[in-house]
Amino acid sequence: MRPATMVEPIEILLVEDSPGDADLAREALESTKVHNNLHVVKDGEEAMDFLYRRGPYQEALRPGLVLLDLNLPKKDGREVLAEIKSDAELKRIPVVILTTSKDEEDVLKTYNLHANCFITKPIDLSQFLKVVKSIEEFWLTIVRLPNGSK
Repeated sequence: MRPATMVEPIEILLVEDSPGDADLAREALESTKVHNNLHVVKDGEEAMDFLYRRGPYQEALRPGLVLLDLNLPKKDGREVLAEIKSDAELKRIPVVILTTSKDEEDVLKTYNLHANCFITKPIDLSQFLKVVKSIEEFWLTIVRLPNGSK
């Protein structure tokens, strides 16, 4: 595992329309030893603006990981995932689906769109925090991610 103190902060983009879930994810990520910069956007269009550095996100750093809800306003998570994975510059960014859906069709569709993993959000608060910490531990300390372009 990488020592968290010896690496640059990891940019994480959380695409989540629920303020409560976004706050819980932020709390879970801030309570760990891995230094990261969490950016939260509330809908699919805003996510694509962030990734393409449009509008207020012109200075945004490319995230090393995207945590993506499926049921979003404006542009849903499936559309966002399809757009990310069809873009030559964005497709290497790991996308973790973090959603309330337990629908097998959603699981199949997102894996067919090249999601890196699918996680159903637990309803229980302590389990939700545990899941986010597990995501962080796996994706930010165990897995080697490609260097993001700045």
